[in-house]
Parts: sequence; structure tokens; C-alpha cells
Amino acid sequence: MPPQRPHVPTTRREFLWNLGGGLGGIALAHLLGEGGLLAPAGASETATRPAVGLHHSPKAKRVVQLFMSGAASQCDTFDYKPELIERDGQPWDPGEKVELFQSTPGHCMASPWGWKQYGECGKWMSDLVPHLGECVDDMAFVHGMISKSNVHGPATFMQNTGFVLPGFPSMGAWISYGLGSMTDDLPTFVVLPDARGFAPNGPGNWSAGFLPAAHQGTLIKPAEENPIADLFPPDEADYITPQSEADTLALLARLNGRHMAERPGDSRLDARIASYELAARLQLSAPAVLDLSDETEATRRMYGLDEKVTEDFGRNCLITRRLLERGVRFVQVWSGADNGFPRRNWDSHEDIKRDHGDMGRSMDKPAAALLKDLKARGMLDETIVIWTTEFGRMPCSQGSKGRDHNPFGFTSWLAGGGIRGGTSYGETDEWSYKAVTDTAYCYDLHATVLHLLGIDHEQLTFRHNGIDRRLTDVHGRVIDEIVA
Repeated sequence: MPPQRPHVPTTRREFLWNLGGGLGGIALAHLLGEGGLLAPAGASETATRPAVGLHHSPKAKRVVQLFMSGAASQCDTFDYKPELIERDGQPWDPGEKVELFQSTPGHCMASPWGWKQYGECGKWMSDLVPHLGECVDDMAFVHGMISKSNVHGPATFMQNTGFVLPGFPSMGAWISYGLGSMTDDLPTFVVLPDARGFAPNGPGNWSAGFLPAAHQGTLIKPAEENPIADLFPPDEADYITPQSEADTLALLARLNGRHMAERPGDSRLDARIASYELAARLQLSAPAVLDLSDETEATRRMYGLDEKVTEDFGRNCLITRRLLERGVRFVQVWSGADNGFPRRNWDSHEDIKRDHGDMGRSMDKPAAALLKDLKARGMLDETIVIWTTEFGRMPCSQGSKGRDHNPFGFTSWLAGGGIRGGTSYGETDEWSYKAVTDTAYCYDLHATVLHLLGIDHEQLTFRHNGIDRRLTDVHGRVIDEIVA
């Protein structure tokens, strides 16, 4: 009689993974996970179903965040100040000592662009953003924004996560955690960076922080030959066969099962398994989303794909619409990269007309096209579009042509689901220097977005290091004045 092998106990997770080896097992594992039968106790929050759900009836179900990296100037785009124009070139004296980031205050400097009124609401908009001017009746401007930092990295973290320190979840991750996915075939939270590189903090801006790792943003680079890294094997990997792939998946399943059994409550491997499952589905769904050949020439021109200056941001905005159509919950689109000189972001210390001229033209037409396209397709009513930047810029000159950092007053705007279009909330002083009326922080924007999605920002919490953490920290109020 042959010797018997010693019995090795098999965990439930390991049994299910062994049962589901190969590509068929990926589908089985996904179905089991959706039913709560796959993950061990404590790991269910990493699934794509919501961990929190709705607290009240929502006005929207998805979000686009357009982030202007480098600090877009409010007094050259949306914050019209006749006093600044009248005193152009005169000494600037706001009546107090002004400490700037890297300069001393220069003279009053009017915008190099003119201003016009747009829409039924009569909103004044700079000639730098004429296409967005056509959309003002759908937009709500928050002019009294304030940041707690005038340094790019911490201020960028603040607008994305609510904190100036690293390690906290981004708004997209919180929304993914709270509401879950609307599709099985694409990520819940997608990030489209500037084609030229990352903003300060890089992927830390779309991190899941201490939330289950599955809620971090999925990076897609549409301008590159391989927009999603490692989604397909390289051409030289011709040794991979269906049988070898099935055997490899079966082995990985066994190893993963043992690893998870020894580390209960660790969400990282569970998230990695979920990402592999999603990657298998992305091999079919992603190429269709990123292939723009079925878009009409009129649509491509509307987004600016026929012009060099608007091509990259326009492509990202058009792909954003396609992602939303297919059920992606949150899309973050970046304008500006932290890649030195010559500047390829909104950080216009040297020459506001040159640098903002390029950045404004690259952003204005595509962003307006996204709003118009969503509205024409009946999607804007269920989509929140939020435009923001880390802080603003000073009304005085730096050198002779530039503007320094200004955390004391800047502008964000929102449009879409549940937003009262054609409105403005808050204001800065006569110089566009400091927010003086109805001031707002990122906490208030975040609370408002969550409210429109059906979430009470004070109830969306996650226990971490003995504290019930929130996206809005201990702050935030819904800006009811811009809610329809």
C-alpha cells in the first residue's frame, strides 16, 4: 500500500481559489465576491459594492474632477475686479504686510486679457476662457476659496484629500468606498494625468490612504502606446499558452489563499486579487473606451483634437465622457505637470500671459466641450463636474510679468447634478487678494459633492488609529446656496 500524504488543512479561501483556477475561476471568484462568499471576515469592504451607501436621495451619481495643477489665477479667469484694472501699474497697498512665497509685492497688475459678460446670469469671464463663458448658466462659482498652505505639495493634498499631510484618502477613494462601483468591467475611480507628467505628490493625490487598497485611483495614460501599464503581455512573451496561464493562475490562487489566511484584515492582497480580476475584464473593455475612432469629426473638433494646443486635454476630456457613459463613478483629469522649465503647468511666476495663455487655451475648449457634451446627452443632470486648483495667484506683479502664490482667495466652480447654475457664492476683496465674504475651504466643496451624491459627509467615516476619520476632517458644511 503506497504511503499516505499527510493531510494539510485547506482554508475556505484556498479551496475556492483552487476550485476556480484559470480564466473561468476569475469570473467565479468575482461572482462569489459579489455575494460575500469569497472574502474572509473583515475583508468584504475591499469589494466593489458600497461599504456605506446612501444617507438621503441623491441628485447625482458620478463625479468629474478637473484639477489645474500649479495654481490657476482667479484674477485672470473668473474673478472680475474693475478696481484692479483701474489701478494697473500703481503701487499695491492692501493695508497690511504681505508675505509672499518667493517675492516681494510689486505693482497692481491687471489681467492681460479683457473681460466680457456671458449668459443670462451676466457672469463676467476673462477672454482667456471664452468657451467656458458659453456655459456659465450651468456653472456655480465659489469665489471665496481659501487654502491652509501656499506650497504646492501640501495645498494639492488638501484639495484632494482634505489634509495637507500625506497618507489620507483622496475624494475619489472616499466616494468609491462609500458608494461602490456602477460597472463590473471598469474601475470605480479613474485618473487621467497630464500627458507631460504628474502633479506634485504624484500618485499620492489619488491614493486610498488607510481605506481598503481597492479604492485607489486606476491610472490611465491615453497619450501613451500602452495606456494601462502591464494590461497585456509583451509581444516577445510567445511562450505563454492558455494551459500555462491556467496553471500559473491556479498556483497563484493557492499561494494567495495561504497568504491571506495568515494575514486576516490586510486589504492589500485582496485588492491586488480584485485588480487582477478587473484586469482580465479590462482586456476587453478598456480598448473600446480608449478607441475614439467611432466618434464623429464634429465631436473630435468640439473637444479640440484637431489642434495641437488642445489635443491632449481634449482627448482626456472626451475619454472622460466615454468612461462615464460606461459606468465609471469618479474621473479625475489633470492639467499641468510638475516637470521644471519651461513651465508646463499653471505656476506662472515669470510670465502670466505666456504661461497662462498656453494652459488656458489647452483647458478652456475641452472643459467646455465636456460640459456641453454631457448636457446634450442628458448626462449632466447626474454628473457633478468640479473645477479646482490648489490655490490662487496674487493681484500684484512678481517681477514685471508674473504672479506669486495666493492661498487667501481663489475660485473653484461646479456644474451638473444638483448644482444651481448661473450663481456665485463668496467674494474676494477689491483686489482679488483675500476672501472676505462667505469664505470656503475644500471641506465645504467636499461636503457639497458628497451631499449631492446622497452621502452625509459627517457619517462617511473609517476607523483608523483610534479615530473615526472623514474626508472633511472635523470641518465642512454643504454650500446650500449653490444647490438647486
